[in-house]
Amino acid sequence: MFDVQDIRADFPILSREVNGRPLVYLDSGASAQKPQVVIDAVTRAYAEDYANVHRGLHTLSSISTENYEAVRGKIASFLGARDPDSIVMNTGTTEGINMVAYGWAMPRMEPGDEIVLSVMEHHANIVPWHFLRERQGVVLKWVDTDVNGALDPQAVIDAIGPRTKLVAITHMSNVLGTVVDVRAIARAARERGVATLVDGSQAAVHMPVNVEDIGCDFYAITGHKLYGPSGSGGIYVRPERFDEMRPFMGGGDMIRDVRKDGIDYNAAPMKFEAGTPGIVSQIGLGAALDYMTGIGMEDIAAHEASLRDYAIDRLGGLNWLNVQGTAPGKGAIFSFTLDGAAHPHDISTVLDKRGIAVRAGHHCAGPLMDHLGVSATARASFALYNTHAEVDALVDGLELCHELFA
Repeated sequence: MFDVQDIRADFPILSREVNGRPLVYLDSGASAQKPQVVIDAVTRAYAEDYANVHRGLHTLSSISTENYEAVRGKIASFLGARDPDSIVMNTGTTEGINMVAYGWAMPRMEPGDEIVLSVMEHHANIVPWHFLRERQGVVLKWVDTDVNGALDPQAVIDAIGPRTKLVAITHMSNVLGTVVDVRAIARAARERGVATLVDGSQAAVHMPVNVEDIGCDFYAITGHKLYGPSGSGGIYVRPERFDEMRPFMGGGDMIRDVRKDGIDYNAAPMKFEAGTPGIVSQIGLGAALDYMTGIGMEDIAAHEASLRDYAIDRLGGLNWLNVQGTAPGKGAIFSFTLDGAAHPHDISTVLDKRGIAVRAGHHCAGPLMDHLGVSATARASFALYNTHAEVDALVDGLELCHELFA
């Protein structure tokens, strides 16, 4: 049984006050708070078991290596991947996408080759492809959302042409909460011999994910949105794609042998994990994934759907509030502006005085802001620890903003 009050008790930061008010944390889309089990796992790793991994034969190194490598299997299980060795562990989605850009796309794409993107992409899934546009003459093809913020998968599929080499698409918009049918896109792309990369940063924390069912070639996640530490994450790589990739960082662990006249690379996934990794951060991510799966992703999704529906109802009663994105089945993420003189930064500041944390700005989604015709929005993003009462607190705070700035 999902009991949100029991869940909230697991997160020590939620008991604090901000500006003399109980904290209402509605910025999990940027970075989620951490349960005590994650904090304990990080503390224990440093206090009791810490040593470098893979290269040591002493007891602490063996323990640390075992705890670190166990996370690879946890990520694989969390994403529905059959083989733990299909997971490259890294600092998060940004590194994962750059690995694909430098290691897979750069050596195989020529001037005029195409990458299909949606207008909803986070900059982490845009900027690496601009590098290829600038440096190799790759063409970026953009697919817009409809007026509700929904992305028609057929429109993405129709954008695939004879020169398309990759579709790079978000699973859930960090601005609109729109959920994309990545399964339909990935399967159609595969039929056309085109690879797919899915940015799972937002989706993986809110819903069950199965990369085998989706059929994508790459699926990237980031730990700090999954209730884990910053600097943790991973990317699923379809095993046959490893053979098409070159390493994009060199150093320890990713080699078998180094000589004056050459090197022999390690096998994947180690081939793509250069240097001392974020040992403790990854161990913390493993604890976070255990925590989420212990609750149940279906139960988490159901709770957040209830929050979403309640927020839609409450926010819909504010006729001076402009909510960006109303696609059916969206996640519990709400970006908005107010009629009148209130800038999103003003909204965030007023809400903060009431202990309510929301995001304000372009949310690393410049093309989407241009598409929506706004320079910035305020964003409230909900998580498994939020409550209906916190939706009410947000609405009360927005009513105050309207009074101040109308």
